[in-house]
Amino acid sequence: MNAPFIEIPTLDDAVDPDADDQWPNPQPLPEGLPPVAAFDHTLLPDTLRPWAQDICERVQCAPDYVGVAIMSGLGSAIGRKIGIRPQAKTDWTVTPNQWGLVVGRPGVLKSPAMEAALSPLKRLAAEASKAHEAEMADYKARATLFKLQQESAAAEVKKKLAKGSATETELLFALQVDEPDLPALRRYIANDTTAAALGELHRQNPNGLLVFRDELVALLKSLDREDNAEARGFYLTGWNGDSPYTFDRITRGMNLHIPAVCLSLLGSTQPGRIAEYIRQAVRGGSGDDGLIQRFGLLVWPDTGGDWKNVDRWPDSIAKNEAFRVFDRLDRLDPMTIGAAQDTDYHGEPDGMPYLRFDEGGHGLFLEWRTDLEAKLRSGDLHPAMESHLAKYRKLVPGLALILHVAGGGTGPVSEQATLQALAWAEYLETHAQRAYASVTSPELSAAKAIIQRLRKGDLSRTFSSRDVWRPGWAMLSDREQVADALRLLVELDWLGIRQEKTGGRTATIYTANPRGFSE
Repeated sequence: MNAPFIEIPTLDDAVDPDADDQWPNPQPLPEGLPPVAAFDHTLLPDTLRPWAQDICERVQCAPDYVGVAIMSGLGSAIGRKIGIRPQAKTDWTVTPNQWGLVVGRPGVLKSPAMEAALSPLKRLAAEASKAHEAEMADYKARATLFKLQQESAAAEVKKKLAKGSATETELLFALQVDEPDLPALRRYIANDTTAAALGELHRQNPNGLLVFRDELVALLKSLDREDNAEARGFYLTGWNGDSPYTFDRITRGMNLHIPAVCLSLLGSTQPGRIAEYIRQAVRGGSGDDGLIQRFGLLVWPDTGGDWKNVDRWPDSIAKNEAFRVFDRLDRLDPMTIGAAQDTDYHGEPDGMPYLRFDEGGHGLFLEWRTDLEAKLRSGDLHPAMESHLAKYRKLVPGLALILHVAGGGTGPVSEQATLQALAWAEYLETHAQRAYASVTSPELSAAKAIIQRLRKGDLSRTFSSRDVWRPGWAMLSDREQVADALRLLVELDWLGIRQEKTGGRTATIYTANPRGFSE
């Protein structure tokens, strides 16, 4: 319905500009956030389901937060040990590393949920740190011995030189003393670190790392800065899980090469912050390169409901089983579960070991992907949502591999694991739609804020766009967002619009529909 072109009467006109009968009834504004699917614990492997349920009951948090953190942790633990080839014959290989982002208001227990779900990884990290202390003690002893051996060898060579009784080859051989290797600390989680430092950690931990940031949008915004272009490129490469990267730094050495960057990423944010970030990213800003779309495990659940006090000990049986699962994945030998591996022209193992789908799983995946590709090519999706769903080509097979291996499966990835992964995709798509609703309908919150300002009297009933954004009110400080909101309110008959000559320039003037703002 087109909004009325309202001519504001002059004092000489007999028509009352506030007469209700000159206006149509305003149309209802669209609903806010679209609904999302509820999390179902059957999305998780049988081996971890009781543990996840126990966490949710004791923390009294949304199960979505726990589920996403668990899958991100599992993907990181597997890392580059094994991949999946979704097609029956090609060498297209997917790594199972995951990017997860949980959205919720402050106080909905996002952080405690994620911390509890990452406890197996933190336990592995603690064990690795303890083992590293012992290795360092041994290293220091060996380093002292090495120094003494060097001194002794040098003294012996001096004697031989003085006597002239040895050849150059014999002297060089006498100086050769094996230097002990500095033990590398096995790292599982990185928090606040630069991309260059993260790259060095990755060089020491080639299986990959989980970057865990409680407030993730702060990291994303820092990567938007022009001076952080290299860091942004490193993270984008890390999502792939199988692409090489080389740092060339004069201060830290040239050609610091990582054969395959594999980063998992997990964090949380608030609704307003992620909505603002997505709006700016898809409007063609520095973030418009698909970084946010890589968060396949993005959840924005409803967090209402009744709270109840749960004060009991954790389910030790379920927790110990979770620890065993993560420990098994940390020590995973892909060949023991039926993985295959390519060979190079010398016949040596080459590339990442992999599994494929079994016959049933392959059929399900092919049917799903056929539908996905048709949807992506339909032209019906917002470009941001289209880009997001395109990343599901990696998300779904990666989740299937995680579910299969974490559930104790061997051989080809099972039909059951594939069904679970497809259920994840269906569930996650509803949450993505909620997140991108701030892009496809960015004006809605601002439109409601304008109506509120009109009803409170902060805005006069006749105003310009400048009158709305200049005060810097919440949700109304962005000029483009205000313009979009005003267009929506005109379309829905909440406002009338006219052009007015002011000092040789034409101004757009809006008038509030009295039927929508009557006392």
